[in-house]
Amino acid sequence: MTDESPALRERIRGWRLAFRGWRGTRPFWAGLLTILGGLPIAYFPYADLKIGQMTVRMATTAGAGALIIGILLVTLGLTMWFHQVVRVFAGVASIVLALVSIPISNLGGFLLGFLLSMSGGALAIAWAPGKESGEDPAEPEGRSPQTEPDDTALDDLLGRTDAAGGDPFPPLDDGGRTVNAVGGRHRG
Repeated sequence: MTDESPALRERIRGWRLAFRGWRGTRPFWAGLLTILGGLPIAYFPYADLKIGQMTVRMATTAGAGALIIGILLVTLGLTMWFHQVVRVFAGVASIVLALVSIPISNLGGFLLGFLLSMSGGALAIAWAPGKESGEDPAEPEGRSPQTEPDDTALDDLLGRTDAAGGDPFPPLDDGGRTVNAVGGRHRG
């Protein structure tokens, strides 16, 4: 081992952590599956399969359509990675293109490209950005955590305070159970 090995390990660890952070802020797997789904859809209509002396071509009359669908799926996968704001559009477009590839491109790249693109599109639609590390995941955005709701502002707004400043709806006694004047019942 040389003296550079710990520095190289730390650099690789830093790259790995940076990639993990980048990957966590976008629908990475959705984009990857969509890209991988576009490749067989675009490739198979132009591929020549050689079996011994015999060459088998999978070309269809809509070979250009298969190439366009494959390129669009790769582009949509990259869009999911670098513009995650339009992930829902990219996911829906990926699903539509995967469905269109069935009749146009050899059953969607022999079902391989079809299944990968459908899965990628579904993952893109289902993906949601995570919360920042400082935020409470149970608390909705824009709200501050409170232990008890404060109804004084609502009472002031509606004019429901009595002259003494107490409870505008005093509880009534009902034989061991407390009945509120507004109709709510609970055990006392």
